Amino acid sequence: MRPVQISEHSARIADRRERLRAALDGIISPSPRFVWEVGCGHGHFLAAYAAAHPEAQCIGIDISSDRIARANRKRERAKLNNLHFVLAEADDFLAVMPEGSRFSAIYLLFPDPWPKRRHHKNRVLTPGFLSAAGAAAESDAPLFFRTDHEGYFRDSETAIREHAQWIPSRAHLLPFEEPTVFEKRAARHFTLVAKRR
Repeated sequence: MRPVQISEHSARIADRRERLRAALDGIISPSPRFVWEVGCGHGHFLAAYAAAHPEAQCIGIDISSDRIARANRKRERAKLNNLHFVLAEADDFLAVMPEGSRFSAIYLLFPDPWPKRRHHKNRVLTPGFLSAAGAAAESDAPLFFRTDHEGYFRDSETAIREHAQWIPSRAHLLPFEEPTVFEKRAARHFTLVAKRR
């Protein structure tokens, strides 16, 4: 990128993060502990989770405005005051979380597999993500990852095992099951559970 393009790109990121920071201040302030779903899609899983756990504050993020709009319609129909859906990238969300807020649990269910090696940089479960999420998670907060792509699962398993802030669990079940659209389509799936050290 030319210097002007880099400057414009940085300005766009700063503006996007400032708007996200303002949105989160209004959502997280009353309850600084929350369950976080990265890539919430149409909100199917997290809406069911929030309904079953009315005491838990739940926030789902996605990068598609259409998916967030559909998820918010689910929230409104079900009148779930403990549930919020936000248009955001994971890196932006982690960068602007209000001070003192913490994840009580993190869910990544059926993220895009990005099977080609040159696309692996687009995967969510990277060492950078694990470090930032670990810094914002409560002690012993669980991270739940599920995919139907065995290669993605194996790579994620390695990333967790090699990371200083997370330890793989022997459990391979989610504490709450609500099959997503992708899970219903999958012939099989793989589940990884990790705990913050």
